[in-house]
Amino acid sequence: MPNILQVLPELEGMEMTFVQGLIKDMSDEQVQLFANAYRSRRKDPLLILLTCLIGFLGFAGIHRFIIGHAGMGILYLLTAGICFIGTIIDIVNYKNLTFEYNQVIAQQVASLIRS
Repeated sequence: MPNILQVLPELEGMEMTFVQGLIKDMSDEQVQLFANAYRSRRKDPLLILLTCLIGFLGFAGIHRFIIGHAGMGILYLLTAGICFIGTIIDIVNYKNLTFEYNQVIAQQVASLIRS
C-alpha cells in the first residue's frame, strides 16, 4: 500500500486521513486508478473560497452549484446569499463544505475502483 502523500500530495488534514482509510485495502494499481479519478473530480478548497468571495459581487451561490447543492445555489442567487449572511457563513466554513463534497466523491470513486 503506497503512502497517501506519494499518490495525492495535495491532500491535507481530514481529507488525507479519510482517503488513507479508503485506500488501505487497495492494491498499488487500484490506488493509482483511484488517485487519477479522484484528482479529476475533487474540488480544491481555495476554489470554493474564491467563488464564495465572488458572491459579494452579485453572483452569490456559485460555490453551491460547484459542490452540487443546486437548490441552495438558486436560493442564494435569488436572495443575494440570503442577504449576505449565508455567504459569510460559507466563507467561514468553506473547508467543511469542500470536505463534505470531496468525501462523497472519494466514496463513489473507491466503490467504482473496487467493483
